[in-house]
Amino acid sequence: MTAKKAKIKTIGIMSGGGDCPGINAVIRAVTKTAIHKHRLKVVGILDGFLGLIENRLQELGWGDVSNILTLGGTILGTSNKADPAAYPIRKKGKTKLTDVRARCLHHARRAGLDIIVVIGGDGTMACAQGLAQKGLNFIGVPKTIDNDLPGTDVTFGFDTAVSTATEAIDKVHTTASSHHRVMIVEVMGRYAGWLALHAGVASGSDVILIPEIPYSLDAICNCVRQRSRYGKRFSIITVAEGARPKGGKMTVMKKIKDSPDPIRLGGIANKLQYGIETKTHLDCRAVVLGHVQRGGIPTAFDRALASGLGYYAVESLMAGQKNKLVVHNQGEIGSIDLARIAGKSRRVPADHPLIEAARALGTSFGDKIIFPA
Repeated sequence: MTAKKAKIKTIGIMSGGGDCPGINAVIRAVTKTAIHKHRLKVVGILDGFLGLIENRLQELGWGDVSNILTLGGTILGTSNKADPAAYPIRKKGKTKLTDVRARCLHHARRAGLDIIVVIGGDGTMACAQGLAQKGLNFIGVPKTIDNDLPGTDVTFGFDTAVSTATEAIDKVHTTASSHHRVMIVEVMGRYAGWLALHAGVASGSDVILIPEIPYSLDAICNCVRQRSRYGKRFSIITVAEGARPKGGKMTVMKKIKDSPDPIRLGGIANKLQYGIETKTHLDCRAVVLGHVQRGGIPTAFDRALASGLGYYAVESLMAGQKNKLVVHNQGEIGSIDLARIAGKSRRVPADHPLIEAARALGTSFGDKIIFPA
């Protein structure tokens, strides 16, 4: 993409939602491409949309983004509680959700931002789309360890999270074997099972539970009980935080009223521990990996992917594109309309090849009895 149709002088860059490995690689790629190739001014927006609401912006130079390729997290900070269309403002002892998008537009225009590169997942892109309807221009870069953003085969951060989760499950494997226990490892993923599926298959988990395939406790218990009877004196269960029983609901840890995504899932591993111990009388332990999955040094794949996406984001905006999401499909980087994916989620198909491969290897997905009684 080389055609220069847009008269761009200053661009903003921000990261929204949860952090993940690879954000800094995008910030680096966007800033250096903009400065070195196109002689643009780059302005960092601190703490996601919160920085745009509160007018906390700072210019980024070459030195600001040097030596950050391997750093986890984000040098700009992030926030998952600042939706400009419904921002909580406390007044006279009461909190009211207020539309402050006009304030964001004012701050962006005063800073001379022609367009903003926004790094985030479905919630972040929904906020960006809401501001785009008011006149701001965006180029989105897909970021989430959940890999659940529609329109792209993969999001950066996912590969690192899978590696982190797999390594943790591998370590659990040795203690499970030593103590002859059923070990239940809860991973993130929200309403999609990509992380649990990939980490579960990579670690050789005996049971993998994902939101897309409701489970039966009886089927899980049959699996671990029969493994014990056949001489396999331990079992590993990888469960997505959004997994749910047939006819039941996901396990909600808490609700945060002032967040664009108020539901916080969690606790399914402990729930399963109690259920399996009660039915099988086998020794069980629950391990919740939590935010460790968001941390650490990005893998080589995520560094390369994030760098490519960041570069393409700048080339897209210089070619006159706006309100697009940069995507990675079938090995190539392109873009789609932001409106197509804002607020939407990509889930694991029940007939996904990796699920079929795991079933062929004897892995249970908790939906049916796979061992004879």
